[in-house]
Amino acid sequence: MMHIPSRQLYIGGAWQKPAQGQSYDVYSPSGGSKIGTIPSATAEDVDKAVTAALKTYKSGVWSKRSGAYRAKFLRAMAGQVKERRAALAKLETTDMGKPIQEAEWDVDDVASCFEYYADLAEKLDKRQGQALQLPMEEFKGAIRREPLGVVGLITPWNYPMLMAAWKVAPALAAGNCCILKPSELCSLTCLEMAAIAHDVGLPPGVFNVITGTGRDAGAPLSSDPRLAKIAFTGSVASGRKVNACAASNGVPTTMELGGKSALLVFDDADVEKAVEWCMFGVFWTNGQICSSTSRLLVQEGIADAFYKQLKKRAESIKQCDPLREDCRMGPVVSQDQLDKIMAFIQDAEKEGGKLLTGGRRPPGLDQGFYVQPTVFTGMTPGMRLWREEVFGPVLAAMTFKTEEEAIQLANDSEFGLAGAVISADEQRCARVAEALEVGIMWVNCSQPCFCQAPWGGNKASGHGRELGEWGLEAYLSVKQVTTYVSKDRWSWYPPSKL
Repeated sequence: MMHIPSRQLYIGGAWQKPAQGQSYDVYSPSGGSKIGTIPSATAEDVDKAVTAALKTYKSGVWSKRSGAYRAKFLRAMAGQVKERRAALAKLETTDMGKPIQEAEWDVDDVASCFEYYADLAEKLDKRQGQALQLPMEEFKGAIRREPLGVVGLITPWNYPMLMAAWKVAPALAAGNCCILKPSELCSLTCLEMAAIAHDVGLPPGVFNVITGTGRDAGAPLSSDPRLAKIAFTGSVASGRKVNACAASNGVPTTMELGGKSALLVFDDADVEKAVEWCMFGVFWTNGQICSSTSRLLVQEGIADAFYKQLKKRAESIKQCDPLREDCRMGPVVSQDQLDKIMAFIQDAEKEGGKLLTGGRRPPGLDQGFYVQPTVFTGMTPGMRLWREEVFGPVLAAMTFKTEEEAIQLANDSEFGLAGAVISADEQRCARVAEALEVGIMWVNCSQPCFCQAPWGGNKASGHGRELGEWGLEAYLSVKQVTTYVSKDRWSWYPPSKL
């Protein structure tokens, strides 16, 4: 069994026990057994973290330094992530259940994210004082980009360290101080991120990590009026609560709230290649991914061949201990999540969905939170499985006749995070990409994600964008500086004749 590091809350550059001395247990998704404990923060700890971050921010030791100065720390953190790659990946898999090779890929992306925002931090220096073209020659205009202040970062359990990096790296690059509150289901690698920050000498108070439940730690953080921004990734229900708390204090937010994304496969597609992308789109990360293309729309002409190949390939997916190198699907994160997924499967059967494959616990895996990769065909737009986010390895499929019908079915959703189209017709792909009401669009693929490209959705999937240059701008305040440069007097009010 892997050794689980013993950590406390990380506040003001030091490891501190929770004010109320509470902790909670960590369980292995693959075995269902307890593997460790982590500290459980409450409102007192949140207050202490915000106070420490605010003190550091106002001191200017981070916020007033150059982007080049901050970039050195971000690169140092990236270097430490690379050095600890094997241990971090194993810890992520042990805590969350994703296959070890996926976890290794995640850790690589964490390092790349910190390096990318180190580059943008350096470029930020050159952008300061950028000239504005004004219509009056008496004035000279310039733009400054400045950090917001102290930001609260609330992250999910499906990509614990990577989702943290998506927020922490740009927030730090911009000069903010931050408090990271990871999901109570998977916090281990986020505590290790704090250890890395400590080891590279990040100034105390710049980066703080509080672990705990949404009720005891997340809610007080969301409600703190001293924050300059809250960035949240998670469920629609939780996101709306966080947004309401922030709004009551006039605090802006970025919200990434999941989806029910559609993959459209046209009859000119290569069936084998399309099936591969279809599986990757819904079974990657054990199906627990906000952008999952978990609704399949396949054109009638190839539906039979597609379903036959999909059934064959889905049943060949290797399910086993996620620490094994040959694992391609591990357990879901918790018993509660497994119960939720099984309830969706049962409802789909009751509503008349046709179970093509899966829907049960895999043979031979009697311990842990496992469910087979599952596909339902014969879906209709009113079925629960077609409309609601499952967050598990369950695909809902139906057929369509025309391009117009496929677009209408894809857009008939409260969500608008992502979409995908597979077709040999480039013009058709371009039309569909333009027509789908989403923030992320994939053509002849599903799920590739790069830190250089913006990430975020429309409608109930949230607002704002992360990653890319947009991710940095989300943590910056734009200030105009207008200077009167004429030697002439500004004679709006005539001199008094008295």
